[in-house]
Amino acid sequence: MKLKEALYSLCEKFINDRLQTVNNTISEIQISLQSETKSSAGDKHETGRAMLQLEREKAGQQLSEIEKQKQILQKLNPESEHEKVTLGSVVITNQSNYFIAISAGELVVEDKHYYAISTMTPIAQLLISKQVGDEIVFKEHKFIIKEIH
Repeated sequence: MKLKEALYSLCEKFINDRLQTVNNTISEIQISLQSETKSSAGDKHETGRAMLQLEREKAGQQLSEIEKQKQILQKLNPESEHEKVTLGSVVITNQSNYFIAISAGELVVEDKHYYAISTMTPIAQLLISKQVGDEIVFKEHKFIIKEIH
């Protein structure tokens, strides 16, 4: 499997794992809400329901964010090559390696470390549109672009 395809697959797994976690949370909240409905009335009951409603809203927001990340990932073609850094690029620098896609943290492929970052991150903003040989300075560190895939 090619590098970019491997990174893409790891990002898909990251999204699917998060999606499963949030869906499980929503299911647990639904079950708790149903059992709260069957329990006694009063202030304690209302407070419990309100807390569960807030948790459900928070989980709904997380679900929405995951869907956005999924859509961004679906726009990528892991087989495409890039001359300039853009969404979907793998960027090798003298300091770190990046996959410009979604914020999925550190990924490891063949014992090499890559950071999956979204285009909205500060370092991605500096890297976008750069070419091999270009330099950026981020947090007082100089990054030289060695490769773009």
